Amino acid sequence: MYPFFRMAKELIVHRNAPPLKMGEVHVSNHICWPWDLDFWFELNNGRSLTLYDLGRIPLASRIGLIRAVRKNGWGLTVAGTSVRYRRRVRMFQRFQIQSRALGWDNRFLYLEQSIWTRGHCANQALYRTAVTGPDGIIDPAKVGVAMGVGETSPELPEWVQNWIKAEDSRPWPPENLAKT
Repeated sequence: MYPFFRMAKELIVHRNAPPLKMGEVHVSNHICWPWDLDFWFELNNGRSLTLYDLGRIPLASRIGLIRAVRKNGWGLTVAGTSVRYRRRVRMFQRFQIQSRALGWDNRFLYLEQSIWTRGHCANQALYRTAVTGPDGIIDPAKVGVAMGVGETSPELPEWVQNWIKAEDSRPWPPENLAKT
């Protein structure tokens, strides 16, 4: 089930947090509960992606994205994610989510998030997101203007640019391997 109560808590806790600029980090603190676990009694990989919402939505609010989306009747969607899992997060372990907006290209906005525990990064995700309207994806430069940050993106880190190139070379739709 979606963590509605945890999300409400995050929105309340961070409701008066100062605005952030592009590239600045939003930090939130959490606990790995029993319902977050998989068969190996560690934070489930899919649940990690759900819990990243607890950092991503308050970040979007603090950078002005939520305000711009509501004002213009737009929506938000995730268009792709790449995740590295490196350390286990166990039951009742405290962890921190660090979230930041990196910038955009001609179609998508890019966000980086990571989960930290005991001073070590447990996993990291790079998100390709989009703002949508009735006619499809909204030009990110237009979104930047609506957010009050301008139409020019900060330069995306080289590793993000490399990921974008790799994603652009990936076939879509994929081959139907089941061919029934």
